[in-house]
Amino acid sequence: MEKQILKVKGEMDYDDKYDILLFKASNRLYRKSIELDDVVLHFDPENRIMGVQIFDASEFLNLPKEALLKIPRWELKAIVNEGKIEIRLRLEVKVGNETVKTNPIVIQSLSDPLPDSELVCEMG
Repeated sequence: MEKQILKVKGEMDYDDKYDILLFKASNRLYRKSIELDDVVLHFDPENRIMGVQIFDASEFLNLPKEALLKIPRWELKAIVNEGKIEIRLRLEVKVGNETVKTNPIVIQSLSDPLPDSELVCEMG
């Protein structure tokens, strides 16, 4: 089966009280989630990644909560390939007078079989 590629506009939400950051593809239906340590992956009815939720986001990304409240530019890329998942999150935030760019990467084997797919979404 050919890899499914989804390139869409995205939405972002940050809950500073609970330090939870969410990036998701706009206008995608939710079906299920898989938890990987501090990261939760959300899937659509076709078992393609449609969102990523990060718990303890300020610690995970090593950024102050204030910076996460205003993220002017971001891009999420999630790839499922041969039973492994790779998450790349590119953020550009202001910390004081400096612009800080991050690119955390999560690569992990999956226990649930999922179709090979790729999601690219960015600020809508």
